[in-house]
Amino acid sequence: MKIMIASDIHGSEYYCEKMLEAYRREKADRLVLLGDLLYHGPRNDFPEKYNPKGVIKLLNSMKEEITAVRGNCDAEVDQMVLEFPIMADYALIDIGGKSLFTTHGHLFNESCLPPMKKGDVLLNGHTHIPVVKDIGEYVFVNPGSVSLPKNGSKNSYVIYDGKFEIKTLD
Repeated sequence: MKIMIASDIHGSEYYCEKMLEAYRREKADRLVLLGDLLYHGPRNDFPEKYNPKGVIKLLNSMKEEITAVRGNCDAEVDQMVLEFPIMADYALIDIGGKSLFTTHGHLFNESCLPPMKKGDVLLNGHTHIPVVKDIGEYVFVNPGSVSLPKNGSKNSYVIYDGKFEIKTLD
């Protein structure tokens, strides 16, 4: 199964469109969204083409292909307009006997680990900085941010097709 993992759209219709173009180009089977879908948050600038209503329409059009978790900028009112579940703090996805523990990163992260078995994968966004690293006991993956990258990183996502690979939207 080929999975595309993305995070932190923050209401940018422009970058949501680019993300979905990448999803189609990658021919992924599933889109995993790690939160902060519609709102830009009080600490962030407005992302390019900030239009949460446009993001709602784009994401709802492919609701059957999305697995999503709640970010710290997501609220119950967001769930009222999105046609797929987003309010879970985490989701578990099985990949060949190993678990992908998907979460935004504000609750569970490298400093506050969830219960995982050796070889499991912790997926989280939140920091807007892409990383893939094997810690030994587990693998840590952060796709960075689709719309508001930080620390000099690019607008990015991750593809899993047997291994994790960071890719940029450009």
